[in-house]
This record gives sequence, structure tokens and C-alpha cells, in this order.
Amino acid sequence: MADKKFTVLDLLDLDLSGHDALHLKCIAGRRGLPRAITNPEINRPGLALSGFYENYAGDRMQVFGRGEAAYLTKLHNEKSSDSIKNFFRPEMPCCVFTYNLEPSEEFRQMAEDYCCPILQTDLTSTEFSTRIIRVCSNIFAPHKTLHGVLVEVYGIGILLNGHSGVGKSETALELVERGHRLVADDIIEIRCVNGNTLLGRGANTMISHHMEIRGLGIINISKLYGVGAIRNQKEVQLIVQLEEWDSSKAYDRLGTEQNYKELLGVKVPLIEIPVRPGRNLPIIIEAAAMNERLKDMGYNSAKEFNQNVLKWIETGDAKAALYGNDNAY
Repeated sequence: MADKKFTVLDLLDLDLSGHDALHLKCIAGRRGLPRAITNPEINRPGLALSGFYENYAGDRMQVFGRGEAAYLTKLHNEKSSDSIKNFFRPEMPCCVFTYNLEPSEEFRQMAEDYCCPILQTDLTSTEFSTRIIRVCSNIFAPHKTLHGVLVEVYGIGILLNGHSGVGKSETALELVERGHRLVADDIIEIRCVNGNTLLGRGANTMISHHMEIRGLGIINISKLYGVGAIRNQKEVQLIVQLEEWDSSKAYDRLGTEQNYKELLGVKVPLIEIPVRPGRNLPIIIEAAAMNERLKDMGYNSAKEFNQNVLKWIETGDAKAALYGNDNAY
């Protein structure tokens, strides 16, 4: 659920484009625009209009298609609108008419009396339903903000973590220089969509494609490297923890055991990369991204290596290599 109240006016003010554009406008009930949308789901009110209000989802956005609009016209012509007197509820956020359909004058007047906003869109009912569910699932998705840098490397969304000054931004800058893309620097907003997908983007979209490089200052990645070097959001598929090299710590050298970090209830693969002079972090991260793609395709290099070693031991070749050839003595 969203942290603050999301209203019908907020829905109209959303800056959406492409396949997310809703093309909404308010045609009646403007006094109700401050009404809160508390339920991300929608309802087709055919049964309610006919007078059946059992299990009526009156707290959802009500979507009127051609069938519902035609039924309203029929009720208006027959002057039998008693069945819709109980339709409007205080918790109802709004009604949406698709296909640029117009409500009957009687229905419009009822909406004004109950301060219920009537919205209109030129989209089909199916297309509008698909888009509004997608938009609302993003708005109402669980989310959190964290510090780090989010980049896309070979199609894999990688979240670079580590304490301040460890080299996250410098590593991301080198990755951009090598042809990869920056999603956001410093403050990342993570949203859990559909219960198992983590989408990351800049918490402030106005500055998300800017980067702070110590000694250089703030740079604009999109201006320096072009729009091909950035993207607005990306699924978080791998977390890379950058840390100062600790000689007393035993780092994983085989990779047979996969570590995970849980974000918003979703486990994300985690690898720890120690930082020390002479290590080429961008190349290591590129290799990690390609290795993650191989794992997604069902191939695990570390496990195959381990199985080959076990087979080598079982064949007796390892014993011969260790003790040598007894016939030589």
C-alpha cells in the first residue's frame, strides 16, 4: 500500500506515456477528486446496476464499458433508476467510462449529488483495465529506498552496495564507459511488483542519471554518454557487495554455494567482491553478470567444475598424479 493517500486527482495527474497512458479526464463530480483510492483493483458494476448488491465491491474503481453504459441508457429511458440509488458509496473512489462513452444525465446528476468523480477515457474496456491494473500495482507495491548504484550489465540489473567511498560510483562510471547502462546513483527506490519481481529506479527521477565522482563533482551521464547509456528502471537480479579487502576473512573461491540477500521478501543472489589496488572491478562485475545469465539458462560453472573434479578422483587419475608411477622406481 502506498505510504501517503493516493487520490483520484493524483491518478489524473500521473505523467504516463506509451503503453501506460490512461487518457483520463473528469467530466462530472469534480468535488470528489480528493477521494482516496485505497484498493488497486477494479470492478465491472453490471450486477450492481441491476439491483444485486450482495458482495458488491463498492470500494473499487467502477469501470463502465459499452454494456454498462447501454444498461444505464435503458434505465434512463424506462425511468426506472431505483435500482441504482444504492450504487454510489462513500468509499467509492470514482467511475470510469471507456470508449469515450457518456453517462446518462440522471446518472451524472447522482454522481454530482454524491460527489463521486466521473472519468472518461477513449481506451477500450479491456485495454484500460490492463493498464490501470499495471499502474496501480506499481503505485501500491511494497517499496523501500536504499543507498547504492543500480546498473544494467549485459541485460542483468546489478545493485552495487558498499560503504561510502568504496568505489561504487567510479565502478559504475567505468561500466558505462564500457557500454553498459546506468539506472540510478546514490538513492535507489526498490518496488516489489507481482510479489516476486524487484524493480529499481532513482528515488528522484530528476537527478537519478546524475553521478557524483569525488574530485570531479556532479556529472550528467545522459549528456556525456548519450541516452543509450541510461534507462529509467530495471529489475534487480544481482547484488554486488563491494568491501575493503580483509586479509583475515575467507572469501569464496569456488562459488559452489550461492548467497542471497532478502529485499521486500524476495531473495536476490549476492556476491561479495573485495576491493584492493590492482583489481579490475568492472571486468569482474561483467564476468559476474555473464555468469548469472548462464545460471538462468541452467548452467553453473562452479558446480560443473566440482563434478569434474569428483569424476577425476573416482577414475584414479588423481592418485596416479599424486604418487607418481611406481614402475619408475
